[in-house]
Amino acid sequence: MTITDTQGVPHPGEITAWGDDVDLAELVCGGVREITHDVKTFWFEPAGPHVFHFDPGQFITLHLDLDGRHVERSYTISSPPTRPHRLAITVKRKPGGLVSNWLHDNLAVGDRVTAAPPLGAFSMVHHPANKYLFLSAGSGVTPLMSMARTLVDLGSDVDVVFVHSAHSPADIIFRPELLGMPTQFPTVNVVQVCSHDSPGQEWWGWKGRLTREVLQEIAPDLGEREVFVCGPEGYMASVRDILGEVGFDLTHHHEETYVFESLPKAALVETDPVGMESFTAEVPSPAETDTFTVSMAKSGRTFPCAPGEFILDAAFRAGVSPPSSCSQGMCGTCKTVLLSGEVDMQHNGGIRPREIAAGKVLICCSRPLGDVEIDV
Repeated sequence: MTITDTQGVPHPGEITAWGDDVDLAELVCGGVREITHDVKTFWFEPAGPHVFHFDPGQFITLHLDLDGRHVERSYTISSPPTRPHRLAITVKRKPGGLVSNWLHDNLAVGDRVTAAPPLGAFSMVHHPANKYLFLSAGSGVTPLMSMARTLVDLGSDVDVVFVHSAHSPADIIFRPELLGMPTQFPTVNVVQVCSHDSPGQEWWGWKGRLTREVLQEIAPDLGEREVFVCGPEGYMASVRDILGEVGFDLTHHHEETYVFESLPKAALVETDPVGMESFTAEVPSPAETDTFTVSMAKSGRTFPCAPGEFILDAAFRAGVSPPSSCSQGMCGTCKTVLLSGEVDMQHNGGIRPREIAAGKVLICCSRPLGDVEIDV
């Protein structure tokens, strides 16, 4: 394949696409831009001869060493794949958030970070349609912005209604670009909804929470659209309720989130689509009978795992803490090689087919079918 650089000069065979067969790679920060009072966009360029290859809506996982502690955090890509020489993540500063605060306070142009390539199945490319409805709240706008930017860059004539909710006008992420998008993409309709005014700025647009009546007025042909939703869990639960009330076919409803209540002790992550910060919660222990044995080859540890229990849950219950982050089969942090035995793995895009073929599994979403050994 011939890949063209930013000057339009073809370089056949010289540049590879980071995201295909590359594992961890070094990225160089090429720019930092303040988006709102607590949100920044960080632009990255590849350190080597690569271009970025990903689906709009996917995320990357940063591997950072902060004060001697290795930390992994996943952030949605906010830039479109149609601009393959730079990649952006848009990060909201979270009170007490280890990584989000470090990025805001320290990452500067020229700095280098290590990252794992894009993952995730939340993308319009898997659900082609003539009409889309994008619903976002807060920093949940980032994957949908990548999708919208892609459609604009491609000159698509797809019909898109993009509804973004924010606390106040000062909290609207990408506000100028969203307002200007219909001038480039005539078939897009952008609607911004705010719950409150900003200090010194009254909001004259849609105000309050997204309701069934508001959504039906904005998108009267709702039933004809492929719906993508991203935002806080409460927001997405409300959207699910609305869609249920109007009889929407939920096979055309797609959302990006992490469900906290189902996560194990010490594995829970307080997250939004632009980053993950941790907290813990208690979970009950499974019955002691009818358990399988999980052996960890590198550490020599073993622990019981009940049938139907995820290996990561059982590890935490036994006091073992393998590397993990999202605990939802999305980020790939807990990926390891299954040395023996069989598992039932139900992932959410956090592992590639070639990795599965090579015997790798995500232990956060893998249930043993018997005794197993993993390379941890």
